[in-house]
Amino acid sequence: MKSKLLLAGLLAATTLLTGCSDDEVGDVSLGMFTMKDIKLNTLIDPEVPGVTCHIASIEADLSLADPSDSSISCRQTGEITPEMLANIDKSKSGEVVFKKSKSIFFKSMKIRRIFDADNQTLMYLSYSTKETSGSFKHSLSTVPLWGTAAYVEPAANTAK
Repeated sequence: MKSKLLLAGLLAATTLLTGCSDDEVGDVSLGMFTMKDIKLNTLIDPEVPGVTCHIASIEADLSLADPSDSSISCRQTGEITPEMLANIDKSKSGEVVFKKSKSIFFKSMKIRRIFDADNQTLMYLSYSTKETSGSFKHSLSTVPLWGTAAYVEPAANTAK
């Protein structure tokens, strides 16, 4: 009896957590006989608001864990300035700009921004924090700075 109440409570909490969010721009059903949908969300980079990312991921209503697959596409949708880039983490591992729980079992999807200074490009990596079928699911999108106020001519590579 206790386990049934616990399971009912977990299902109710999961349903509340997976409700519609403000950033959802699309919802595609995977069929009449499945409880899974492809959710399309938009993310505006908090430090570089001239970049908008669209993320597609599968969400399973009434499930304790969503599938790990996701896809990301990012584009320049506004001005990108040197002041914006001055505030970002420029380390090789970059920084997490978005995180979403995908399971009550510590699995999450993260979006990480990494700056490639040599190629004057912002990279956005979407990935799952839990291994699934021998793989950490991930997807990559890039936003070149060419043509923006933030573009800096890369130093010529003299070592050959």
